[in-house]
Amino acid sequence: MVKLEILLVDDEPAVLRASARALTFDGIGPLLECTDGHSALRHLAARPVGAMVIDLSMPGMNGQELLGHVRADFPDVPVIVMTGSSDLRVAVECMQQGAIDYLVKPVPDARLCSAVRRALAQRLQHEELRSLRESLLRPSAGIRQRFPEIITQDQAMMKILQYLEAIAHSPATVLVTGETGTGKELVAQAIHRLSGRPGQLVTVNIGALDDATFSDSLFGHVRGAIAGSTGTRAGLVQAAAEGTLFLDEIGELELHSQAKLMRLLEDGSFLQLGSDTPRRSHARIVVATHRDVEQEVAAGRIRKDLLFRLRTHAVQLPPLRDRLSDLPMLVPHFLARAAAELEKPVPTEPQELYQLLRSYHFPGNLRELRDMCRDAVAQHQGRVLSMRSFREHIAHARKEVHSPMTAVAAGADSDDSWLPYPLPTMDALEEAAVREALRRAEGNQGVAAASLGMARTTFNRRTLALRHKQSFT
Repeated sequence: MVKLEILLVDDEPAVLRASARALTFDGIGPLLECTDGHSALRHLAARPVGAMVIDLSMPGMNGQELLGHVRADFPDVPVIVMTGSSDLRVAVECMQQGAIDYLVKPVPDARLCSAVRRALAQRLQHEELRSLRESLLRPSAGIRQRFPEIITQDQAMMKILQYLEAIAHSPATVLVTGETGTGKELVAQAIHRLSGRPGQLVTVNIGALDDATFSDSLFGHVRGAIAGSTGTRAGLVQAAAEGTLFLDEIGELELHSQAKLMRLLEDGSFLQLGSDTPRRSHARIVVATHRDVEQEVAAGRIRKDLLFRLRTHAVQLPPLRDRLSDLPMLVPHFLARAAAELEKPVPTEPQELYQLLRSYHFPGNLRELRDMCRDAVAQHQGRVLSMRSFREHIAHARKEVHSPMTAVAAGADSDDSWLPYPLPTMDALEEAAVREALRRAEGNQGVAAASLGMARTTFNRRTLALRHKQSFT
């Protein structure tokens, strides 16, 4: 859609030149010029067109006749009518025939540009809706092969991949949310690759940038704008020209910087530091944050109008604990990658490993699992992978997390406690903990014992006592 041409049709060369000059100066293009209706129809039949601006008063085939042919044979192409007549009746007829706007000459440049932008936005919306319908109706077979960056067999993730495939060619902004480590940058890489854009993917973590650094890093500066600078800096927005600009941790951006980003999102324009001449970018923008954007808006940390422009397309990535069915695919992938990096043979993972991992909540998500696998491979010596490093990591992580019981012991309000009222007996609590640990560990007593911080022999005694109690009752 970014490269679809705007077809200008007018029998007056001077009008064509003036319209083309105004649109080009505003960064709209590419443009195609025709001086009669018949050549315009030939161009439409030969190549896709994003929008048309046609003059009504032309010799041979007039504008209304051309409009009728376009609506009949090329209904997806939005048409703007431009004429020297202010006849209301003609304007109504053209709108009834399907024109989306009616401009009376002489047309101010700003009016022409805004009309063409609206027409392109309408064409884009129709294309995206059609793409989404086709994607939802298309069988998901082969979707994993089209996303080699993302390892999954989870049904919720498969639906997300279908959605990403449908919006990949859109120039509209994409907002990717999800906890830390869920793979937001992988999504940006996939969107860029599938978009087919000729430019590069430029990744910027803007969470650590103050307002001045943000402006200079993204928009650049002219010579003399910054003390000590000896030349001009292009900026990352220009580096991503015709490509994709990925802004990570958008939720950390200062409010002053958010206002500057607004202009870039609205029409692709920006100002370099020290310059009064607007520049224009055609880069696709993908933004990401681990924060809850609605809560951030309510707290005043993210501008409401900025969020409105960011979420043209929105993707919420699930945490790893909600897609544990992916572990049998993810673990071998991370083990093989770690083995290649460390130049070691790929170890065989024991099946008990998956029972252990499924009992863990993974606060660090995919990144944490990747690091766990790399650490295990680094310590690995034999053929079968040892589970010791995994157990140690999980035990350490559980010690760092304050449990609800710790909060109760610290004097927390009982209304916030997970414990029921009246309080259960210690025997009942112990029995419930043993049952839940065995359920999460899928019956593996070693994994269940580790999850409760018990020695295996102690856990075995507790389970035997529980079984004895059950048989007695």
